Amino acid sequence: MKPEFRQSWGYHTALLGGVALLTSAAIGVADHLTRADIVQRQLEDLQVTLQQVVPTAYYDNDLVRDAVTVNEGNRPVTVYRARRNGQVQAVCYQVSAPGYGSSAMVMVIGVDRNGALLGVRVISHAETPGLGDKIELSRSDWILRFNGRSLNDPPPSGWAVKKDGGVFDQFTGATITPRALVKAVKGGLEFFAAHRALLLDDVVVGGNP
Repeated sequence: MKPEFRQSWGYHTALLGGVALLTSAAIGVADHLTRADIVQRQLEDLQVTLQQVVPTAYYDNDLVRDAVTVNEGNRPVTVYRARRNGQVQAVCYQVSAPGYGSSAMVMVIGVDRNGALLGVRVISHAETPGLGDKIELSRSDWILRFNGRSLNDPPPSGWAVKKDGGVFDQFTGATITPRALVKAVKGGLEFFAAHRALLLDDVVVGGNP
């Protein structure tokens, strides 16, 4: 190869193109080799998250693989169903609420077949450290106050922070975060009530449940 060709734009373009192709090929091979492990790890992480809101005593099935997607408006909601002896005993799914700035608070909730909350956990948020982050179980036991609650306990007017006439505590110096979270959890229970037959896999025979 002539030295003057090595100095040309064509040579450098071809060289960069070759490096890019080799890099892409290497990334593709690595992705293929690790994809199964990544998927398995994601399933394991999901299982751990779901177990926080649905105790294992509620099911004997593979919780992460027994799912149904329900359209709530324009938003698809993936609902995981906990079965024991073939019957759905509880469900769990994500709900979200507006959080600090443009970030959303994302929660996963577990609901038993009677519509009572088994648990609520915040899995992502950007709330202010020392104030709004008390929604994390590692920071405070506030989130446990939802356990056992339902749309009838408290009644609708009670689903608010105490500052607004409800039954749930707000945080000192931070009312917006718990207010939004309480509203979102209530919305999650309303979602369950609206789609109960589908979520519980109840069979309808002859037009009568």
